[in-house]
Amino acid sequence: MSDITKAIIPIAGLATRFLPLSKAVPKELLPVGLKPMLLYALEELKAAGVLHIIFVVNNNKKQVEEYIKRSPQLEKLLQERNQEDLLEEVQELNKTLEGLSFTFVSDKPLGDGHAVLQAKKFIGQESCFVVFPDDIVEAKTPGCVQLAQVFKTAQKPVVALARLPKERLSSYGVVDVEKISQRLYKVKNIIEKPQGEAPSDLASLGRRIITPEVFDYLKKTKPNKKGEIILFEALGDMVRDGKVVYGYEISWE
Repeated sequence: MSDITKAIIPIAGLATRFLPLSKAVPKELLPVGLKPMLLYALEELKAAGVLHIIFVVNNNKKQVEEYIKRSPQLEKLLQERNQEDLLEEVQELNKTLEGLSFTFVSDKPLGDGHAVLQAKKFIGQESCFVVFPDDIVEAKTPGCVQLAQVFKTAQKPVVALARLPKERLSSYGVVDVEKISQRLYKVKNIIEKPQGEAPSDLASLGRRIITPEVFDYLKKTKPNKKGEIILFEALGDMVRDGKVVYGYEISWE
């Protein structure tokens, strides 16, 4: 099986935690340090060998397209004004995005699983990354590269994991696991945002590799009480049906 060359970035949500700012500025373009959250994710995916990225967006996310699109007029203006430091930053972004192609698909905020389904026609029968930019993975070996290394052997869905304090687990998908080797686990159960006792302290990060079979499960997944289809719940259904899903605890070193 060939290397993974495609990725889905679902950003059609309302970003309610960032309101009212997110009415005007997409959450993914908010800066963390010296660059927006989205750029961390794009750098990871490029390092992992991805060539084509499908953004699933809502009507308020046109700014993302403007951000990744090259602007020769702006570069010319900065050059004419001798603003070399700003020109260098713009050209550095161009260099990061070089070799990547992008597709934009519109969706309503109906859950990340619904968003992933909208990208299926561009993925075909390939495996792909699903990346959520609001989880930033700053590691010596990029998070997506770590998952790709696992997938080369596993050839099954792989979920990025991180250990979190008990008080934070109710905001994440949490897994019950069987350890296979250092950092690698077979997922035995998945609980989305546990309200009671969590099965472990291993929570899902916003980095996954999904196989074509995951799309089949997403089509069968019933919306939750909010009317949303959740990718992690579809993976949980796979596990309960006896399908193999791996979890990999990301190394931050």
